[in-house]
Amino acid sequence: MRPAPPLFGKTEAAEAEKGTDKGNERQGAVMTIEERLMNIEAMISVLVERQTVKEFYEIEEFAKLVGKSCFTCREWCRRLRIKAEKKLSGRGAYARWVVPHAELLRYQREGLLPERRPA
Repeated sequence: MRPAPPLFGKTEAAEAEKGTDKGNERQGAVMTIEERLMNIEAMISVLVERQTVKEFYEIEEFAKLVGKSCFTCREWCRRLRIKAEKKLSGRGAYARWVVPHAELLRYQREGLLPERRPA
């Protein structure tokens, strides 16, 4: 009977014995406390940004929250599938669609409003 081939190559086995891996090479041998704190702060700011409640969400933000494309969400607004409002954006005469927070919660609970047929 032949022995089973080794699970690691020679260089990988040597690195495993040393206690290092390829993932740590890009970060250096040891992260300092300051670097770790900066990473933790960055992760916390991302989490806080996700949990921020706004009065109105722009279509881009709404689309990101519900996992759809901006085009799809604008079409839902245009077809009255979600209750959105037009607000002046400060970029000229054209208003943008915005979705109230209450509508975001309603969409997450109930989904789209029924499609309305033209009379």
